[in-house]
Amino acid sequence: MRQKFSVEGMSCVNCVAAVEHAVKKLDGLVSVEVSLLSKSMVCEFDESKLSSKKIINTVNKAGYRASLYGEISDGGSKFLSEKTRLISSVIILIPLMYVAMGDMMGIPTPAFLHELPLVSAFIQLSLALAVAFINAKFFVNGFRALFKLTPNMDSLVAMGSSASFLYGIFSIIMLFIGISEKNAEIVSKYSHGLYFESAAMILTLVTVGKMLEERAKSKTGNAIAKLSKLAPERSVVLRDGKEIEINSSEIVCGDIVVIRPGASVPVDGIIIEGGSEINEAALTGESAPRYKTVGDEVMTATVNLTGAFKMQAKKVGGDTVLAKIIELVENTSASKAPVARLADKVAAVFIPIVTSIAVVTAVIWMIAGENFDFALSNAISVLVISCPCALGLATPVAITVAVGKLAGEGILVKSAEALETLHKTQVAVFDKTGTLTKGHPVVTDFFDLTDGGELLSVALSLESSSEHPLGRAICTYAIENGAVTLGSEDFAAVPGRGVRAKINSKEYFAGNAAYMSELKIDVSAYGETFEKLSREGKTVMFFAENDTLIGFLAASDEIADGSEKTLEALSELGIETVMLTGDNELSALSTAEKLGISRVISGVLPSEKGSTVESLKKEGKTVIMTGDGINDAPALTGADVGIAVGAGSDIAIDSADVVLVKNDLSDISRAVKYSRSVMTNIKENLFWAFFYNAVCIPIAAGALYPAFGITLSPMLASAAMSFSSIFVVCNALRLYRK
Repeated sequence: MRQKFSVEGMSCVNCVAAVEHAVKKLDGLVSVEVSLLSKSMVCEFDESKLSSKKIINTVNKAGYRASLYGEISDGGSKFLSEKTRLISSVIILIPLMYVAMGDMMGIPTPAFLHELPLVSAFIQLSLALAVAFINAKFFVNGFRALFKLTPNMDSLVAMGSSASFLYGIFSIIMLFIGISEKNAEIVSKYSHGLYFESAAMILTLVTVGKMLEERAKSKTGNAIAKLSKLAPERSVVLRDGKEIEINSSEIVCGDIVVIRPGASVPVDGIIIEGGSEINEAALTGESAPRYKTVGDEVMTATVNLTGAFKMQAKKVGGDTVLAKIIELVENTSASKAPVARLADKVAAVFIPIVTSIAVVTAVIWMIAGENFDFALSNAISVLVISCPCALGLATPVAITVAVGKLAGEGILVKSAEALETLHKTQVAVFDKTGTLTKGHPVVTDFFDLTDGGELLSVALSLESSSEHPLGRAICTYAIENGAVTLGSEDFAAVPGRGVRAKINSKEYFAGNAAYMSELKIDVSAYGETFEKLSREGKTVMFFAENDTLIGFLAASDEIADGSEKTLEALSELGIETVMLTGDNELSALSTAEKLGISRVISGVLPSEKGSTVESLKKEGKTVIMTGDGINDAPALTGADVGIAVGAGSDIAIDSADVVLVKNDLSDISRAVKYSRSVMTNIKENLFWAFFYNAVCIPIAAGALYPAFGITLSPMLASAAMSFSSIFVVCNALRLYRK
């Protein structure tokens, strides 16, 4: 049996490993896959040996909360949301900083805080404990990972914050001793050495980074929901010779479904009677409708534009093309692991080393004959100064600045992973229709063979009643060039061919070459021009009066503004460009030639787009995908970074990691270059954070004390830790000038 579960409480790859490790021990388990991104787990197991309930209990015992996918777990999450934690922490942190550091900052404070140091100490302890309670997630997850020997960023936060708490409590004990012994020196020393504000500040600042991480883990839920709504809820079927309306979900294979003009197709099937123009843009990306008749296949979510037809259902439910697209989007999203944080990678080495140094420091000084106070002070100084505040801020602060900066420029980055990954881009894949092109036909060539030059007015009169995109393009072109309608009678659309009507009692026709052939109208004299236009990927429309050709025109989907500059800029960055489209080969090659794209993959369905992106990734390349349509959703989620143009479908936008609000493709190269600046900034931050630790930890341990009598008190250690954080933040703020 294969079963999907929801798993709450996971915050990093170490948590994923812990869940997998616990479940793999169960007898009867065949396989387990845990996704941090979708907070889910898929297990395949032998029902005779293992049950879903036992799997859930095992995950719960491991410290997480599991439930069957789609169900609400008992009790829900025991932790507050990141936003709530941050706001609550800041509200409490303000009075804590006032009590602890008001004097240092020159702010007047009540006299009793000076006269009653224990009262001040317990106020600070209470406020700091409130912040710790609000951010209990760090301690639970951090120490759990630490005890399992898989320390992560939460472990660093928990260790640093706990070190400040530990010294603060030690200081309170010393205050009791000082007051009881009436020792003013001890009271003065430890009333200024509490550092509870450091513990609270660490938790509050790192929560900013955690908020960004949570945003990075949710991006395709809405896309999947919108995909599911594309199929109509109700449909008309033939049962016992009568037309009845039923829920589309009740259609079974073999049913005869009646599709009227304007209706969406509810299932995949084959036309058995009638024919019509079908808009397949939702699935293939083709801007032009296709005429389909008896024997042709039609797919779910495509739209019937003109005539009515009957179809026999062949694939229903989860077997339809639309359902497969939904499955691709969901599976690709779940399988995409988040980018590993460098801080998490070093935590496994950093924490044991720092802890060992702190313990060794205390032991050595006690062996050397120093008192416990001195030894403990140095040990805690090591833990405080190596507090990961700067390390924890190195990435999220730079990301916060970058995301805000790009948003102001109309580039919405929906995850920190996307911003981090963009700098590694090696291949940029583009959808054609609506992305590299404008997505609608425009008249490009016009040939008037009439003596009086009235073809434009004839064309406007013929096409003014047409709903076909090409007809609308012809009307727009005619009006822009001064044509006036002559009026028409007996208008009729000929499916898959063109239109016909009477103008001033004369019969006029407009259509493709096949239509002209049926009407026995000779167009061979312009065959060479026709072939040339076709090779350029253009659609040719002929016009005839009675049985005489009076002109023709060509239309094509125009290149979108900025496409050429974008591709040129990406090439300068050393990035390979690929066109991936559902359009026909001639149209795709023509567009590629204009844009200078050497690699073209045409005539592909959505599932093939996704697999193409996957094949590029398997070559070890970092792939970004830019698209605008529903059909691009699997490829957008499958790429390392999916980019949607702002004018694209809501589903494409929901599936993407980056949205170009201004529809300006040149923003892609801007985002890639800015990502490189961000990653350089992050590496600088991490270097200085580690450099600071490498220099300051030995000093905190007392390395300079034997020769120079210099020690680094926890207060100075805390100040140095704060300075490193300020340095990292200031360095990140430089990104605003990029």
